Amino acid sequence: MHYDLPLYRPPSEADSLILQITLGCAHNRCTFCSMYRGKRFTARRIEQVEQEIAAARQALGGGTVRRIFLADGDAMCLSTRRLLAILEPLNAAFPALQRVGIYANARDVLRKSPQELSRLRQQKLRMLYIGLESGDDETLAAVDKGATVDELVEAVQRAQAAGMSCSTMVLIGLGGRTNSLRHARASALAVNRMEPTYTALLTYTPTPGAPLYDAITRGEFELPAPLGSLREIRAFLGALTCRTYFTCNHASNYLPLRGKLPGSRDALLALLDAALDGQIPLRPEIQRGL
Repeated sequence: MHYDLPLYRPPSEADSLILQITLGCAHNRCTFCSMYRGKRFTARRIEQVEQEIAAARQALGGGTVRRIFLADGDAMCLSTRRLLAILEPLNAAFPALQRVGIYANARDVLRKSPQELSRLRQQKLRMLYIGLESGDDETLAAVDKGATVDELVEAVQRAQAAGMSCSTMVLIGLGGRTNSLRHARASALAVNRMEPTYTALLTYTPTPGAPLYDAITRGEFELPAPLGSLREIRAFLGALTCRTYFTCNHASNYLPLRGKLPGSRDALLALLDAALDGQIPLRPEIQRGL
């Protein structure tokens, strides 16, 4: 396999075969993100992708690959026809394939009809990772997300109606210190409307190359302190009422949490309260990462 680095994938795709069908991100304007700033967005030629599939089949065998992740940042922007031209040979090469995952922007999902989404799902495209980031439209506009809350909610609803699973991500701290709790509660309300299969919280960690990193460096934007991040997570959980599998165990988070909601919500809130009272130590900064 030949990869154009840097290469990113969700933590849950650690054991997946990664197939790079696009390079970079077609939107690439989110101010909090530096992941693809050094790449010009390109859709790889079908012939190149087919060669990669054949090479992976030869190296790994047909019966060993059960999960595949399609990179880079928003490969879902490709047309249904083009995605099917990739999914069909993947299914032929790997008969044990159970699911294919992909990063997806809301508007890329909404450009596809319910029938198109169903066809993609039939070809094993069954896991969409959709960054909500915030349920507050003012925050989304400030970070140039490229979608509104209503569009993000509809994208998840439409994908799940087609039989796909969705993992929705919220960035703790994205509202800054001033709008921390408003961002948290609005995000929970948006997730309640979505009712995604999975909900993941990540604590925003600024990285060089992102415009928001520069704003923080200049003192124009202030992130919540560690305990402020915990209060934000508590506000989010306190307002979350839908059924979803909740994870807050990413390396960026100060307190690892996970559980099936709504059943485990009280236990998770109790852990947060204990951490806020100093009874549970937080993850040291040196151990936090992306």
